[in-house]
Amino acid sequence: MESAAGMKTLRQSAFVKAIESLYQNPLTAVATSLVTLIVLIAILAPFLAFHSPTAIDLMNRLAPPSAYHWFGTDEVGRDIYSRLLYGTRISLGIGLGSVALAAVLGTVLGSLAGYRGGWVDQIISRVMDILLAFPPLILAMALSAALGPSLVNAAIAIAVVKLPTYVRLSRAESMSISQQLFVRASKTFGLSTAWVVRRHIIPNLMSPIIVQTTLDLGDAILLISTLGFLGLGAQPPTPEWGSMISIGWKYLLDQWWYPTFTGAAIFITVMTFNLLGDGIRDLLDPNTRGD
Repeated sequence: MESAAGMKTLRQSAFVKAIESLYQNPLTAVATSLVTLIVLIAILAPFLAFHSPTAIDLMNRLAPPSAYHWFGTDEVGRDIYSRLLYGTRISLGIGLGSVALAAVLGTVLGSLAGYRGGWVDQIISRVMDILLAFPPLILAMALSAALGPSLVNAAIAIAVVKLPTYVRLSRAESMSISQQLFVRASKTFGLSTAWVVRRHIIPNLMSPIIVQTTLDLGDAILLISTLGFLGLGAQPPTPEWGSMISIGWKYLLDQWWYPTFTGAAIFITVMTFNLLGDGIRDLLDPNTRGD
């Protein structure tokens, strides 16, 4: 009982120290605060929005920013501020979902390939090589077009694009872990592959996987916006950032607020996750820290 309580206290202490370490670097501290703010915006979007994101008001189409419409309105009078808030929920949700799917599948497949080796490793590695042969955006576009334009299909396409990264990362790490004494002892006692991978391999992969996941979130959000811009992601009237810019760029010269605020949201979100990923990487692996 006391031992369990002590372990819980140690975990809480380690978590607090990790948070404190993130805030020691000014850029990482800003990124951590912004990520927290972005997540809160996504959760509280229905309470922060002043208007419905899909309500049409043709009498106020392309209205400039004002006290009633903070970021102005779009081509059919919808409130851009409200659509950006709901778009945060969509972009963050799809980004997290696609990266999580890629991370889970990639970790399992990579761990299996690295631990078992042989024909299992050959098959998994060759399939990943085929996926890596295509530029990420082209592959995402092809998969989205084949599956049909929708947010769910875009998330699946992005997960497939990100999958090889996690497979190769977990494969390389698991090959190294497989040579450790505790793993070799498990083999000697005849424990199953599934048991060894679940209890020994995957838990020791979590640090690099967490770092890679954080770094990939920004890229996933950018890919979602790109697919939406090309008409292969969210479909109207869904308030998704990429689809908003696909229409808004036409009004850049005269109604600058339409694409500008949306583009700024994408830029800030992607940059924030990239900075946070760098900070977590430095925290978990100090050897990669720059001068």
